[in-house]
Amino acid sequence: MAHAVISLGSNLGDRFSNINSAILLMQQRVGAMLEMSDVYESEPWGFHAKLSFFNQVVQIKTELNPHDLLNVLLDIENDLGRTRNSMNYESRTIDLDVLFYDDQVINDSILELPHPSISERMFVLLPLAQILPDLHHPLLKKSIQQLLNECPDKLWVKKHIS
Repeated sequence: MAHAVISLGSNLGDRFSNINSAILLMQQRVGAMLEMSDVYESEPWGFHAKLSFFNQVVQIKTELNPHDLLNVLLDIENDLGRTRNSMNYESRTIDLDVLFYDDQVINDSILELPHPSISERMFVLLPLAQILPDLHHPLLKKSIQQLLNECPDKLWVKKHIS
């Protein structure tokens, strides 16, 4: 069994419901949840949008290999109404990204692990540091807490109060 870390984001429709639905589908199709961060609200990263994002990070135990995991997550995005209109960043009902898969390093035409932008995104690092502050990035050789402390991203991110 492997441990995967996945980020969830939504800024279209019922953002909170979209994230909860994705978590339920991941539990059915991927494996058991080990850790779940609080939900955070954040300014869109990389593009302008009217609505802010809700974001969460989870750690899950899975028997799926990294590529099969990615395919299941893409199917879940599709099932929850995500449409990909371009290669650019855009608003979406749900976004599921594999951040880590154990300590594996993968860089092929389909998947890059660890996710290449972790250290640049406060909306990923804050919830990730909440649940796994001592997790070490296998390429950057730093803990998540260290990456959070050094993050250059100045966009606002705050814990969502429901």
